[in-house]
Amino acid sequence: MDAKTDVEIIARDTVFQGYFRVDRYRLRHRTFAGGWTQEIVREVFERGHAVVVLLYDPERDAVALIEQFRPGALAAGWHPWLIECVAGIIEEGEHPDDVARRETNEETGADPIDIVPVGNYLVTAGGSSESCRLYCARVDSSRVEGLHGLAHEGEDIKVLVLPAAEALAMCRDGRVNNAMAVLALQWLALEKADLRRRWGVAAP
Repeated sequence: MDAKTDVEIIARDTVFQGYFRVDRYRLRHRTFAGGWTQEIVREVFERGHAVVVLLYDPERDAVALIEQFRPGALAAGWHPWLIECVAGIIEEGEHPDDVARRETNEETGADPIDIVPVGNYLVTAGGSSESCRLYCARVDSSRVEGLHGLAHEGEDIKVLVLPAAEALAMCRDGRVNNAMAVLALQWLALEKADLRRRWGVAAP
């Protein structure tokens, strides 16, 4: 299938514009059997695109995570203070690498020693265009602590420095329960040995 030839966008209208935007699409697309679907109407949440940064200290085998309030978790009936990775929206004209470094400093006070691109993924393609570009940043976790965030953006962020094994255990028992952090920590569990070799640090 090819989006250019196998999708017909009949109309696209912005039906809400606030802090975020919602667009309504009327479209049809080719089916696997070779025909076309009937007209489909879907709303798409336009949140923008983001970077996600897992902060890892290979010398101490530790990760730095953050904790902050999330209204979506509140609306879902979940505990609204989530343990997450550093993350931020990519503004128009910004390079994702620069956003990763900026957000790391704003949300934790850390300056990455090195930054490794991991990959890109769609957050929830059934209803949003948002994608995330995941990085792993090498940091000195002994210098990462305290409260951070930009007051004019309503941020109130607490830094947590944990052994990598404990952070992974928190994924297993549900204390870390947002997709970005779970994905990043599971990636680290799989790739830690290669990452440490890249940075010239022996196994713990």
